[in-house]
Amino acid sequence: MTAENAQITNNCWKLIGIWGDRSCPELKTHTHCRNCPVYSAGGRNLLEREAPQGYVSEWTELLAEQKETKAKGTVPVVIFRLGVEWLALPAGLFQEVTPVSPVRTLPHRSNEILQGLVNIRGELQLCVSLSSLLRLNATPAPASKNIQNIVYKRMVVVAKEGNRWVFPVDEIYGVHRIATEEVRNAPATVSKVPESYIKGIISWQEESVSYLDDQLLFYTLNKRIL
Repeated sequence: MTAENAQITNNCWKLIGIWGDRSCPELKTHTHCRNCPVYSAGGRNLLEREAPQGYVSEWTELLAEQKETKAKGTVPVVIFRLGVEWLALPAGLFQEVTPVSPVRTLPHRSNEILQGLVNIRGELQLCVSLSSLLRLNATPAPASKNIQNIVYKRMVVVAKEGNRWVFPVDEIYGVHRIATEEVRNAPATVSKVPESYIKGIISWQEESVSYLDDQLLFYTLNKRIL
């Protein structure tokens, strides 16, 4: 069939073809509408048709808006929870999020920050307690009233300049983009995290999230453990 015939059939594949009542006699030959020249011709007509009025200008405006948004500067961060504290780190640091795995303690290493070794995909990695480093109390978050809101503890793998660390979190939200102007100064009463570790505070879903200084965080881990 020609392209003109394909138009006349008015989407025959939805009426008598594989997505219809399958009464089309051509199915015996082609098995599936995708193998039929009528279906192929219909696809070509769709791709070759003229763009509707305003289509080009609409996409031009949309792409221009996206570039403008990027120019303003947004930063992707991963938001997670330790006890009652919501925290954030740059998303580029995160390499993996895994279920909680057993931690093997290291003999003759008495360090409240270093928990031991954990197996991540067959490779032993150093596991640390970010709660201990930030001197956060192990206060559990209040139970959610929504029985469908099941919270799972996780372990996250972060890396910076060749150094990799694993630490457990009580909950992880995922990636969230923030504009630089959204980061505000951290009042002492908002977070229990030492002020030196906080770049600023982010408002997220009615929560105050401490945006951590990853440079200082990794520097301290390297100094106190390695």
